[in-house]
Amino acid sequence: MSKKWFISAIAALTVGSALLPSVHAASPEVQYSANGQAFTPSTAAIEEQGRLFLPVRDLANLLGKYVDWDDVSKTALFSDKPKLTGTYTLHQKDLAENIKFGIGSSLTHIPGDPDNVFYTTADRGPNGEVDVNGTTRRTFPLPNYTPTIYKIQLEKGQINILDTIPLKINGKDPVTGTNLITGLPNLKTRDEVPYDTAAEKVISYDPYGLDVEGLTYNPQDDTFWISDEYGPYLVQVKRDGTMLQRIAPKGISAELNTAALPLKDNLPAVYLTRRQNRGAEAVGITPDGKWMFMAMQSPLRNPDKNVDNSRTLRILKIDLSTLKPVAEYAYITEDADQYKDLKQSDIVISDMFVVNENTLLIDERDKNAGDAAQLKKIFSIDLKNATNILGQYDDTAKAGKTLEQLSLSEVRQAGIQTPVKRTVLDAVEFKYPNEKIEGISLVNGHTLVIVNDNDFGVTDPDSKENGTDLWTFELPYNIK
Repeated sequence: MSKKWFISAIAALTVGSALLPSVHAASPEVQYSANGQAFTPSTAAIEEQGRLFLPVRDLANLLGKYVDWDDVSKTALFSDKPKLTGTYTLHQKDLAENIKFGIGSSLTHIPGDPDNVFYTTADRGPNGEVDVNGTTRRTFPLPNYTPTIYKIQLEKGQINILDTIPLKINGKDPVTGTNLITGLPNLKTRDEVPYDTAAEKVISYDPYGLDVEGLTYNPQDDTFWISDEYGPYLVQVKRDGTMLQRIAPKGISAELNTAALPLKDNLPAVYLTRRQNRGAEAVGITPDGKWMFMAMQSPLRNPDKNVDNSRTLRILKIDLSTLKPVAEYAYITEDADQYKDLKQSDIVISDMFVVNENTLLIDERDKNAGDAAQLKKIFSIDLKNATNILGQYDDTAKAGKTLEQLSLSEVRQAGIQTPVKRTVLDAVEFKYPNEKIEGISLVNGHTLVIVNDNDFGVTDPDSKENGTDLWTFELPYNIK
């Protein structure tokens, strides 16, 4: 047996969950010490021919590094851990009684701005769920709330609001009677039914309403792009908040295409099968302004909700010169079985940052907060060798199954190369307190910034704190 094969087997044992051949016996009598302190590795080292082989994951922990295992390329990936450099909180007056001021559903930094200045958004506005005779109703206590882009500054432990940019159209919104839009659902045929606070009366739909989840900036034309969970849609916005156009999946209702907000149905039709409230969660643009990426929060319900526990999420690449997709990638989320009492459907993508055409930062998390949190990671993913599956697994024609129906082993058997993932930040190790890390950004290639969406404090209305926390980390290397 070659030494190279043996080391690979050790890596597989600790990183990829493969089994090491039983002919190599562990050495439980070995004692371990690091910096004078005794420790016990999760798997005892193995002694062979006078050499001691320590499991890769334990060795990485000793060296203060993350380690990931890519089972396709048989690669163990090591990354130095970042240093927490700043914590900032938001102190803003409540929007209304028991409704907090909200930001943090996105985060972006514009090149040329000071390193402590960012743009962010809240989502569609305060909303809740009320059970009425066994049926859940979606309530909107502030139905005229306007989704807004905020320019923020980090200073002396606080998040300061520098500018407020409400979203608007070149026309009149049917709900507000002004050019300002709301965060209400668009279409009765597709979206949740909006109710008043008491969950008794159905209120208006808004064809221009946005559920804002992602924000990015295009330096080529000085505009923002927003990922909207409703459609899912991508919406181009001027710096003053005026919405210019909307990109939608093929087959969406023609009533959404108006002079006030032109619509191009360029996205694949299969995206119409998105799960409600699990739509287009993230968007990012390459620094050269050539490519835009969009990531879905959860698996498409393709063909139905029986695939909700699929590990495969879709990332779409769009040519900004044509606004048409050119590639799609199958992103594999972490395996829920390695965590305690966690369903696969509770693992989602919450944001992305586009470093370049082949490198993205992906925010992957579970639904838990505080001590219950198990997964709050930022991954760097490499698309160079990932398979372009655009249009190939939208139905059962090619493989007899849709992409979402394929198990991981079937994905491998189909020859679909998925993006290689490498851990950049494990926020659980730093005890980040919140469930929803929904905004991430990278400044100068080495300053990582994360922020949470406080959901307007709906789940904790009695808290005296706003509940928005932005943290900065220094990476001991550059991501370019």
